[in-house]
Amino acid sequence: MYDVVIIGAGVIGTAAARELAKYKLQICVVEKHSDVNMGTSKANSAIIHAGFDAKVGTLKAKLNVEGNKMMKKLSRDLDFDFDQNGSMVLCFDMGDIDNLKKLYEQGKENGVEGLKILSGDEARSIEPNLSAEVVAVLYAPTGGIVCPFGMNLAFAESAFINGVDFKFNYKVIDIKKENELFILTDGKEEIKGKIVINASGVYSDDLSNILSEKKINVHPRKGEYLLFDKMVGNTVHNTIFQLPTKLGKGVLVTPTIHGNLLVGPNALDIEDKEDLSTTREGLKDIAEKAALSVNKLP
Repeated sequence: MYDVVIIGAGVIGTAAARELAKYKLQICVVEKHSDVNMGTSKANSAIIHAGFDAKVGTLKAKLNVEGNKMMKKLSRDLDFDFDQNGSMVLCFDMGDIDNLKKLYEQGKENGVEGLKILSGDEARSIEPNLSAEVVAVLYAPTGGIVCPFGMNLAFAESAFINGVDFKFNYKVIDIKKENELFILTDGKEEIKGKIVINASGVYSDDLSNILSEKKINVHPRKGEYLLFDKMVGNTVHNTIFQLPTKLGKGVLVTPTIHGNLLVGPNALDIEDKEDLSTTREGLKDIAEKAALSVNKLP
């Protein structure tokens, strides 16, 4: 019987396990796959956001900025790669400059340090391959990049060394509550815990809805990426965003922690949570949109 059972060994589940391992608790992480970091946590943009795009006053804004400030020490303590390479948000039309300024003001209210609005020429003096169409840029020097699977593995390793149990190939199919205890099962083995933390990603709604009267529904959205060779890894040094719209932050162009160049993602609403497919059309669309931001893409 455990004090805490965490469902999911992605970056959220393993980070929670590591933090809780600082206390005198019996903790178990259950994971349906055969290892940690097998879901969304292994395949994303790997961006440590500065915190300017989160709505003022929200928990997301607070934790985004605090988490960003923790990252240097955390990467040293756990020995994973982190590069505070900075980020830029591009504005292509002077008619949109007010939206760029709103991001700047929002970032300042959130506590993001070092924010500046640069002219297109000032930005190109830092990033020579930026498009000539860029008229202004929000520059955030505190933005960074990590190795997503390296960070996830570091959290898991630290948790395990400090006494956390991991059970792999354990897919939770039912949860019951009896006498203030939660009872989880994969159909073969029951695990009991006083507290359950649901860190199961796109399946978090399925597990929550087993017990909670407040039903939730995760709408899965897929993003495709282009990952280029290290020969073009120095095309940009900052992480390059396009000015956000209602559909998201747009296609980004960024170096990776390993020296590659990463472009994407698009955003496709899907029905199947296991749909990891890529398409020729999707990759072509990503490349065309990225070319609006940066010259000399492969």
